[in-house]
Amino acid sequence: MPSTINILGYRVFAGTKEFFSGGVTGVVDTLNPHSYVMARKDTYFREALMAADWLIPDGVGIQYAARLLNGVTIEKIAGSDLHEALLSSLGKRGGSCFYLGSAGETLNMIKERIAREHPTVRVGMFSPPFREFFTEEENREMISSVNSFSSDVLFVGMTAPRQEKWVHENREKLNVPLICSVGAVFDFYAGTVQRSGSFWINIGLEWLPRLLREPRCLWRRNFISTPLFMGYVAAEKMKSRRQRAVSSK
Repeated sequence: MPSTINILGYRVFAGTKEFFSGGVTGVVDTLNPHSYVMARKDTYFREALMAADWLIPDGVGIQYAARLLNGVTIEKIAGSDLHEALLSSLGKRGGSCFYLGSAGETLNMIKERIAREHPTVRVGMFSPPFREFFTEEENREMISSVNSFSSDVLFVGMTAPRQEKWVHENREKLNVPLICSVGAVFDFYAGTVQRSGSFWINIGLEWLPRLLREPRCLWRRNFISTPLFMGYVAAEKMKSRRQRAVSSK
């Protein structure tokens, strides 16, 4: 069983992405500074993240927190990294996956790319209405589409926190061994949005090229959420130091 560490009240996965290629089951969500800050104000989002079976560290901010608060170095696992690892595993065993979310055109581009790169993988897809809340009928149709395909992995890409909340609300109705909320991965894999190159990823600045390309979408994440998160981490570190000082007297 891989280890987990506590980061600001969340049980965060501390293993490698290869772990998820070995028949893991459950719900996988990602934690990054922005989702942490959002969840402080959105109690149902926090509940969804806390209920995930696996909460992977998506971002250098989580790595920083792990080093400062726990004294350990953990692997950053972006949603794209998880997605690629699972597709590779499915390809080797002739498995199947289902994509729920995004536009029909994006889903078709994903299916075409998988056909080229992982031809043994069977792919299902469904594009739900683009709105914050679904009607009961729409929800039933989404669940029915997923279950009737009978896949090994369900990828949900409806952006955070909507995707995590939807999975949390409906996980008992979904007959899929592994459910992954992966957000922007749909656009990255389809090629409709460019993921930062390996150079930026390796030096911990994957966010920078995206910020320059999409400032309206990402400025809040980088200039508000990240500094707030670092402040919470620093406050937690100071709290633990005071507690150790008191206990040592």
